[in-house]
Amino acid sequence: MEFPTLRLWILFYLIAFATVLWAAFMSSQGTMLWVSLMLVIIIIGISSSTVYTEMKKQMKRQDLQRELTQNIKDSKKGPGAR
Repeated sequence: MEFPTLRLWILFYLIAFATVLWAAFMSSQGTMLWVSLMLVIIIIGISSSTVYTEMKKQMKRQDLQRELTQNIKDSKKGPGAR
């Protein structure tokens, strides 16, 4: 994982952690229970969707690398090579 991507992940999870702490504070007061529950659901949804998209990007990248290395292996063998 590249450093700019890692920095964005750290920033995202710091914001998510602060939001969850704020939701816990609101739910402990008892007045904003539905707002805190909504915040937690939103954070969980955004986190799971971003992890899913990152996994899909990684799988596409691995498929591309596998395809490129297969083409390199095939070209090194050549038509007359054993």
